[in-house]
Parts: sequence; C-alpha cells; structure tokens
Amino acid sequence: MNGPHDDAPVLTAHRAGLVGCRACGRVWPEAQAVCTRCGSDLSPPDRRSLNAVWAWLAAGLIFYVPANLFPMLRTSTFGGLAGNSESTIFGGVIELIHYGNWGVAAVVFLASIVVPIGKFLAIGWLATVAGRPATVNDAHRRLRVYELVEFIGRWSMIDVFIVAILSALVQLGFVASIHPGPAAVSFALSVAFTMLSAQSFDPRLIWRGLPLRRRKE
Repeated sequence: MNGPHDDAPVLTAHRAGLVGCRACGRVWPEAQAVCTRCGSDLSPPDRRSLNAVWAWLAAGLIFYVPANLFPMLRTSTFGGLAGNSESTIFGGVIELIHYGNWGVAAVVFLASIVVPIGKFLAIGWLATVAGRPATVNDAHRRLRVYELVEFIGRWSMIDVFIVAILSALVQLGFVASIHPGPAAVSFALSVAFTMLSAQSFDPRLIWRGLPLRRRKE
C-alpha cells in the first residue's frame, strides 16, 4: 500500500522560484543577483556550465597519460657509479611489493592509480547524467557520488607529497640523491585539473531532473 506522501510533488528550490548560493548555501529569490550573506554572485543552475567540467576533465586525462609513462623518481647512487634508477608509478608499486612493503605499495596503488581513475569515471558520469530525468533515489545516489569525489579529492596529491619529501630528505651529495622525474609535474597537473573539474560541477543540477511527482512503487 502506498504511503500518504508517495504522490506528493517533489518541490525543488528552482521550481519554487529560488536560487541557492554556491558559496555559502543561502537560498534567495530568483530576482536576487548577489548573495548579501557572502557577497557571491547568484546564478541559476545551467547545463552549459558542464562545458567547463568536461574541459578540465579532458585536461586532467591528457596529463595523466605521461604521468604513468614517464619516471616519477630518479635515484643516483655514488654519483652514478653504483647505478642510476628510474621508476614510474606502477613500477614503484611493483618494486615495493618485491621488497615486501605491501602496505606502502597498496597506499601508492590506491592513491596514484585507483583514486585518479575512479575520479575520472565518477566526474564523467555525473556530468553525463546531470539535469537528466531521475527519481528521488537516483538524485540521492548522484549526490553521494559527488560527495565521495569531494572527500577523496584531498588525498589526490599524496604521491606528489611523497616525491617532494623524498627529494628534500635524500640529498646526500655524491653518496645518494633522489630527484623528481617529469611524471611528477604531469601527475600534479592532472590532479589539479581534475580538482578544478569537480569544483566546476554544479551539484544543483543533480536535482533538476526530478519529476514533478514521485513514481508509484
């Protein structure tokens, strides 16, 4: 048996003639141009804003390719007499596993391979379905994916931080030295562009595709 509110209209801020501030979340009438709470400009959700999402996402994907092909670290021992070594992201994971550092290998694999690829897929999916027809459950599912992308974004630079710390600490002159490879710059740019893509996404578009009435079970 259907509940008393199964057919109740799904009222969103847009349908109520309101517009939300993306900076502080305060809701104002559509005629309002500036949020008087934080001073940000107010604009209704528009699917044309997804062009910026796709542009930043494409830039992130472009730089992610050399980030995995070129070396992330360059190590020199005894001025190169004992050999020089270079390691890519995936090569570093394999080397860590070879030396039995399974925990560190798992962290690097998740942070440098699984998380970036997952973010690319999640942002691309959100940009594809944003503003399209959806049920209330679909909208909440999209919101959870968006919040997950926002949450893991803060951990995206962990590989770059590791390279920076190693390069700063392991500078023993002739004995041993570690320097960042070209992949470090590419990876940092890929992460930055992906974060800009996520920030360009307007979460208000998640609710634009809701039907006027909920579907009966």
